[in-house]
Amino acid sequence: MGMSRKIAGFLIILGGFMIFEWVNLWFNLADGHPTGFYVVHGILVVVNVVLAVILVVIGVRGLRGAASVTGRSRDAG
Repeated sequence: MGMSRKIAGFLIILGGFMIFEWVNLWFNLADGHPTGFYVVHGILVVVNVVLAVILVVIGVRGLRGAASVTGRSRDAG
């Protein structure tokens, strides 16, 4: 049993939103903070963007799986 299309779509939207938010945060960080501030936030941005990409990949695979299952059930009926 695969992932539903709704869940797969949700994961893709969530991943896209996370990428937008974290990249936006990175560009909106004000100057004048200590180096440690930028190091920590840089690590947070990288980790969260990687997680978001993983969510998008899982969602895309889920959509492909849902499409192939739907196609097979139509062929069988």
